[in-house]
Amino acid sequence: MIIDLSYLREMSGGNKDLILEMITIFKNQTLEFGSEMDQLLQTSQYELLGKLAHKAKSSVSIMGMEKLASQLKELEFATKDGIKTESYGAIVDGFKRDTATAVKELDLVVENLDIYF
Repeated sequence: MIIDLSYLREMSGGNKDLILEMITIFKNQTLEFGSEMDQLLQTSQYELLGKLAHKAKSSVSIMGMEKLASQLKELEFATKDGIKTESYGAIVDGFKRDTATAVKELDLVVENLDIYF
């Protein structure tokens, strides 16, 4: 699995309503973030892309996606310095791919909430 819900479980104290709310927020945010990242990348608005990567990093961290969180942190800092611009697209594509996978996994979690929590 690409997600690790240990932190979410701990943070929520096992409260299923809170867990469902966090999952719903994640699913909505990541769709918006992916679309906005594409737009910012296409228009070379790298500073704004870095700020969005910072926001997205928090969302993926809550779902235990540490590798992606690390890549978003790398993007955030690279955009501040205007370096490695050729790598931005791959990170954005990875974000969209990994969060789409995470959403599918989270849908399974929601369907089987009693098993997971």
